[in-house]
Amino acid sequence: MEQLKTLGRELAMGSQGGFGQSKEFLDLVKSIGEARSKAEEDRIVLHEIETLKRRIIEPDIPKRKMKEYIIRLVYVEMLGHDASFGYIHAVKMTHDDSILLKRTGYLAVTLFLNEDHDLIILIVNTIQKDLKSDNYLVVCAALNAVCRLINEETIPAVLPQVVELLGHQKEAVRKKAIMALHRFYQRSSSSVSHLLSNFRERLCDNDPGVMGAALCPLYDLIVIDPNSYKDLVVSLVSILKQVAERRLPKSCDYHQMPAPFIQIKLLKILALLGSGDKQASEQMYMVVSDVIRKCDGSSNIGNAVLYECVCCVSAIYPNNKLLEAAAHAISNFLKSDSHNLKYMGIDALGRLIKISPEVAEQHQLAVIDCLEDRDDTLKRKTFELLYKMTKSSNVEVIVAHMIDYMISINDNHYKTEIASRCVELAEQFAPSNQWFIQTMNKVFQHAGDLVNIKVAHNLMRLIAEGFGDDDDGADSLLRLSAVESYLSIIGEPKLPSAFLQVICWVLGEYGTADGKYSASSIAGKICDVAEAHSNDNTVKAYAVTALLKIFAFEKARGRKVDMIPECQSLIEDLSASHSTDLQQRAYELQMVIDLDAQTIENIMPIDASCEDIEVDKGLSFLNGYVQQSIENGAQPYVPEHERSGLPNVSSFRSQEHHVASTHALRFEAYELPKTPVPKAPPVSQLSSSELVPVSEPSYNRDVFMMPSVQSTSDGRSDEIKLRLDGVKKKWGRPSYSSTTPSSSSSSLQKTINGVSSIDGMGGSSSKARDAYDSRNAPVEIPPEKQRLAASLFGGISKVEKRPSSIHKPTKASVYAAEKLNLETLAAGNDTSAEKSRSPPPDLLDLGEPDNDVIASLDDPFKQLEGLLEPGTSNLNATPENDIRSLYTGSTITAQSGVINTHQSNNDRLLSLNKGPNAKDSVQRDALVRQMGVNPSSSNPNLFKDLLG
Repeated sequence: MEQLKTLGRELAMGSQGGFGQSKEFLDLVKSIGEARSKAEEDRIVLHEIETLKRRIIEPDIPKRKMKEYIIRLVYVEMLGHDASFGYIHAVKMTHDDSILLKRTGYLAVTLFLNEDHDLIILIVNTIQKDLKSDNYLVVCAALNAVCRLINEETIPAVLPQVVELLGHQKEAVRKKAIMALHRFYQRSSSSVSHLLSNFRERLCDNDPGVMGAALCPLYDLIVIDPNSYKDLVVSLVSILKQVAERRLPKSCDYHQMPAPFIQIKLLKILALLGSGDKQASEQMYMVVSDVIRKCDGSSNIGNAVLYECVCCVSAIYPNNKLLEAAAHAISNFLKSDSHNLKYMGIDALGRLIKISPEVAEQHQLAVIDCLEDRDDTLKRKTFELLYKMTKSSNVEVIVAHMIDYMISINDNHYKTEIASRCVELAEQFAPSNQWFIQTMNKVFQHAGDLVNIKVAHNLMRLIAEGFGDDDDGADSLLRLSAVESYLSIIGEPKLPSAFLQVICWVLGEYGTADGKYSASSIAGKICDVAEAHSNDNTVKAYAVTALLKIFAFEKARGRKVDMIPECQSLIEDLSASHSTDLQQRAYELQMVIDLDAQTIENIMPIDASCEDIEVDKGLSFLNGYVQQSIENGAQPYVPEHERSGLPNVSSFRSQEHHVASTHALRFEAYELPKTPVPKAPPVSQLSSSELVPVSEPSYNRDVFMMPSVQSTSDGRSDEIKLRLDGVKKKWGRPSYSSTTPSSSSSSLQKTINGVSSIDGMGGSSSKARDAYDSRNAPVEIPPEKQRLAASLFGGISKVEKRPSSIHKPTKASVYAAEKLNLETLAAGNDTSAEKSRSPPPDLLDLGEPDNDVIASLDDPFKQLEGLLEPGTSNLNATPENDIRSLYTGSTITAQSGVINTHQSNNDRLLSLNKGPNAKDSVQRDALVRQMGVNPSSSNPNLFKDLLG
């Protein structure tokens, strides 16, 4: 507000000089300055707007009055109100011959308009004329407007005049021409790509202002391609040397610093050109050292140049003397009482430790002081420094401080950043797996859903794989500690969804492994989690799968399974859920409980969570059953592309997808007229196997059923009619008129449980090094601060990362591999067909289905359509012992708690013989899954009948 008052007084005083006094404008500024509320200020400004609207349209307004009105409009706009009614008058003022009025008009136009405003076209001709003016003040005003108002479309209109002004005799014009070209490059680099050499030439300009203006576009060019400007190193070093030696005019000094802004820009450019280039960096060492030595640390501008020197030293090829000078400058920053200088010192130290890590040891106490400072910005910058200097010996202390700080703040954005950094440091430098689990628990508890879901997957992977060696005892202790910690946490309120998924998975896999906890107690806690999060289907899915694992493992060990009432109630609720995924998991849980121990052991081997599942998409285990059915008179399977005239349930999704697209606007051109199609014979003369040729459309659209051609026996057949056979309708819904209805079908996607990939993580632990000896520290340093410094700066070394953990095979995988070899030898020629293999799914993700994975799989119902021909009614049901043998002979793993795909397909096939019409049952069930309708009450019987 004070700035607005000052500007208003200056504008008012300017309006008085030479044109008389305007007391009305002074009163306006005074009344706004004395306003006690925003409402009072708005009332004054609105009254001023109404006054200007009346007066600005009066005829024969004197120029001095119009100038004052335009200034008052600028004042109104600066206060946040709309003054668009006066824009056109500002544009008209740019056409005036008076220099004062023209400059006022250009000033107002640049403040009022943007580059895409409709009034820009009215001032382009004026700008072109003013760029050729003999008065350099007019040219400068036009160049100011060019930088602000010219857009990509109008650049060619003024580009030749701007290039010509690069050789103007006035240095102010040359400087503004360079700025205009730079603006053109930022808006449309292709329009000035042939003029980039002009920036190089302006480095040799006699005026320092023009040379300094040329540094800005060169910096942007060097950021994109530094190798093309390596030849400028010598010239830039020479310019910086001249500036440091005060060879420039005194007018370039700022607070007794010679051209500090030119020095800063030159140091930025040299840092880019010297990065990773030893030869180029050697040419910079001397001049950078001189600049550091001559910098005045008593002023802000001197500290700014010194900070830029430190950044340049940390970017170019390292030099020991320069590193020492930079470290000394950083120490001065950190010793200062100003928080701004301390912030600069922490930032500069973070840049320097990448090259010289031992520098941090010299300033460890200063860093700890910044960590305990009340300034939140300084504290955050210090955490960034600690993040860069973390290693295995100090990761526990740094992560602990980060978590404490994360708990104390309420900013979700920065809390997310702190949580991600804690997770990253824990994954890379964790000294032990137990510490990693405890740290992840704290991060999950206090960061909530701000933690990435991949963190949960990595935690499950670590618990499943263990330490990565053959020490089963250590792995068991790790899992037992995880179970104990999660049982103590599971009852806390407001746990995040990702953390609950981890808890349910761990309790399902290892909750009853050591026999310390009973299955009923763990199942009750899991049921409580599912009931408490009734709106989260993912958590409920993890909970149901955990219950399935607990009961299956208990039964495989020969123990009695008692279904507690809470579990029974949960299963009944999920069996009627709107989610088909939850329904499937509930039905599988009911079915697995009724199996014997041997079958469960084959379906869900214990401690097989890290085993890879090999999916047999060809369903080779059904070859014997199919061959036997064909011998008994069943029809062989007919592929979809060979079928014609058979209804296919997969057409429902295709129709639903295309009907929605027909309601959108179509912008494709009309097709050319097609040659008439010969009239097809009547329907009565066509055999059931003949097809009427119909031309297909060139783009996707729905094909609707049209009435068939009437028979020749119709009494109205002699009437003259338009022939519409094969003609595409241009108006209304797109279709073809044909003698035979055409049908469109699309592949039915198969919905399965989605899995997401899990990133690998490190698994090795490293020992802490010796603490840093702070014998040089002052005696009055508190012991707590000394211990913290020793733990943080206990010797800086190169970044140590944990190697990726070794994938440990289990006994179950060896047993499954041997069984698979025996089955392959027994199958013989039945397995000669080529099988397509899909990559193994991620076993640790039990979440919602992934659309990309779903779309890439085939529909199991479609693959069984060939077995449902009319001749299949005489198929005999397979006895119960044969079904059990199918379960035993298939390579099934159950890490995720879901029965394998080829097993479920076999079960569906066997259940087809139960009903009166097997084909209709399969199609109806597929349609229910396709359209998202809840299964009927008879569906549970389908699962119960699988094993008789």
